[in-house]
Amino acid sequence: MRKLKNSELDRLSVEDFKETKKTPLIIVLDNIRSLNNIGSVFRTSDAFLIEKIYLCGITATPPHKDIHKTALGSTDTVAWEYAENTLEVIEKLQAQNIRVLSIEQAVNATMLNQFTPETDTTYALVFGNEVKGVAQNVVNASDMVIEIPQFGTKHSLNISVSCGVVVWDLFSKLSPVLK
Repeated sequence: MRKLKNSELDRLSVEDFKETKKTPLIIVLDNIRSLNNIGSVFRTSDAFLIEKIYLCGITATPPHKDIHKTALGSTDTVAWEYAENTLEVIEKLQAQNIRVLSIEQAVNATMLNQFTPETDTTYALVFGNEVKGVAQNVVNASDMVIEIPQFGTKHSLNISVSCGVVVWDLFSKLSPVLK
């Protein structure tokens, strides 16, 4: 095997990315502290053609050098919007018939591997603060809670890792490209 060169990766231009049909997923970041985590979420969102990212509460917004360091330009491709109040974003999305899924450990959560997304539905995935997780009022307002199964001693993943795991899982279940 030979590693591919960057010139062989068939990357979309920024303009082509913006015109490409998106995966019916929206990401909501609820009070994320780490600028590197925010940048990583942008990069993952670019990789899997996410519709939009909502940056809520204390979550920083581009342009910022620490976001840029991990986003690698994906802040220019992925649509994003800042909102002070996460709950208001959730209510707005639900009014647009978007199903809101909080990614959290909670009573009666559905395990990610047992969740089958509907192909004609757009989902908003809420990821929470590195210490406190998704705010309880946001969990309460969500249509469903999805939990990533974990089997070690920590039962805790970095928010950018959680985003990558969940987005890949749902993308692979929804994307005709992979079927």
